[in-house]
Amino acid sequence: MLNDFLEFIKLESIFTANNKILLGVSGGIDSVVMVDLFTKAGLNFGIAHCNFGLRGKESDEDKIFVELLSKNYDVPFLAKTFDTLKHSKNQSISIQMAARELRVAWFEEIIAGQEYSYYATAHHLDDQIETILNNFFRGTGIAGLHGILPKRDNLIHPMLFCFRNQIEAYAIEHQLNYRIDSSNKKTNYIRNQIRHQLIPVIKQIYPNYQKTISDNIQRIKQAETVYTNHVQNKIEKLIESSDAHFRISIKKLLNLQPVETYLYELIKTFGFNYSHVSDIIGSINSSPGKYFLSSTHKITKDRTHLIIEERKNEAFREYLIQRGENNISEPINLKLHLTNDVKDFKISKLSSVAHLDSEKLKYPLKLRKWQKGDYFYPLGMKQKKLISDFFIDNKISVPVKEKIWLLVSDDQIVWIIGYRIDNRFKTLENTEAILSIECIDI
Repeated sequence: MLNDFLEFIKLESIFTANNKILLGVSGGIDSVVMVDLFTKAGLNFGIAHCNFGLRGKESDEDKIFVELLSKNYDVPFLAKTFDTLKHSKNQSISIQMAARELRVAWFEEIIAGQEYSYYATAHHLDDQIETILNNFFRGTGIAGLHGILPKRDNLIHPMLFCFRNQIEAYAIEHQLNYRIDSSNKKTNYIRNQIRHQLIPVIKQIYPNYQKTISDNIQRIKQAETVYTNHVQNKIEKLIESSDAHFRISIKKLLNLQPVETYLYELIKTFGFNYSHVSDIIGSINSSPGKYFLSSTHKITKDRTHLIIEERKNEAFREYLIQRGENNISEPINLKLHLTNDVKDFKISKLSSVAHLDSEKLKYPLKLRKWQKGDYFYPLGMKQKKLISDFFIDNKISVPVKEKIWLLVSDDQIVWIIGYRIDNRFKTLENTEAILSIECIDI
């Protein structure tokens, strides 16, 4: 297996003997075998462990195990603990995606220090098959059908030469100890459902499915190369760029067939997905001005062009309000006043004014734009409501809602500024101090 490992690294030009590699090690059998192979190959590496805090004591024990592993192999050890659930909630993404984002950001931060050339994870060919099946049913297009690449930017996958049964045989042969992740047996994640429910059925129908799919991966990679070169050549002739934006001639775009495929390949690099394609094409004959948003970019349908530009940074910024501040000028003008004598206090009915129970607020307060998945409890209601649904119910247009700011306390929406406060922060009979906020810009 060691020879196959070294041959794969050389064949795919993953890294050289001069590179120092950061190995992402969970403590499971795959990453432990990867560590042993790197050691026996005499390669220069260090170990990094992510504690995502999702399995309580078991997660902490994983960290202890990996730290001891690094001492046994006499290599550098790095570890970091993440609040994965909080990140998942804040970003409105799955727990798996949150864990991946946190891991990648940390690894990239380490790589930026220049001690390490690449970071590696221990994905193998069974992971590859599961990824391809998942991508196929998700509808990721041809790029998703090649699965995990051996090397992509700073990330490498040196274990993509072998299957899990080979890894298990190696661990037995070399008497390697490893941790077993109890969550791998659960079927509440899509990948685990594929592994424990779909794969056994495929294996029963096609016993040689592993080799068949692996061979197909190579064919798809080759086909993708031809496809990508052709599409890129067309796109380069189609797109006009400037410092501020990109312009796509609608006339030239419609001359390409199938137009959906070319448009998708063009806009996917700007954070758009295939669901945007039909909407954009459907807007071609509409009046100018309609636009579409990804997390990073905006496409505006002009009279003769589609204009792609980066969304303003304010869409992602957060502005802090410290306790005791009375005037805020950025990003909007707010006047704040704290009232401790609330006996004869009169509540304003103006939508530009919010009266809040001061004791319920946690500082610093934040001002930010709304994000997918944001919710609040509208004043007078005991059930939460998605802010996107609130916008729809109140017939707030896309251009208007993009200008709306939220007041946030400890990740809870306090006020959709200019519209509605959250019921949890309203004043009550026993309220002792009221924070009044007036938005001057409304």
